[in-house]
Amino acid sequence: MMTKKEQRLRRARQTRIRIAQQGVARLTVNRTNLHIYASVISEDGAKVLASASTAEADVRKSLGGAGKGGNAAAAQLIGKRIAEKAKKAGVEKVAFDRSGFAYHGRVKALADAAREAGLQF
Repeated sequence: MMTKKEQRLRRARQTRIRIAQQGVARLTVNRTNLHIYASVISEDGAKVLASASTAEADVRKSLGGAGKGGNAAAAQLIGKRIAEKAKKAGVEKVAFDRSGFAYHGRVKALADAAREAGLQF
C-alpha cells in the first residue's frame, strides 16, 4: 500500500509528463504546514524564471510574523507576487502544476490570485 506522500508524488509525475508535452512554462506549487511556495519554470525545465514564497523576509513582515504563511490569505499574496515576477520575466502563459495537491484551499487561492494578476493558464 502506498503512503499519502507516495500517492501525491505519483500524481505529480503524471501531471508533469502531460505538461512537458505542451511545451509551455509551468507554475509549480508546493505547500507545507507553515509555508506555500510557487515558482515558474522554463519550458525545458532547466531554469527557474521566477519564484515567490511565504518564507521570504518581506512577505513574512507583511503577513504579520511567524506562523502566518499557512493560510489562504498568504496563498493569495504569493499568487499575486508570482504573477508579477513572471510578467517581469516575460512569461504570460503557463501550465499549472499543483504537484499532486488537491485543487482546493490554499492551492486554489494561489491559482485564482495568479489568474487575477494576469497569468494565463
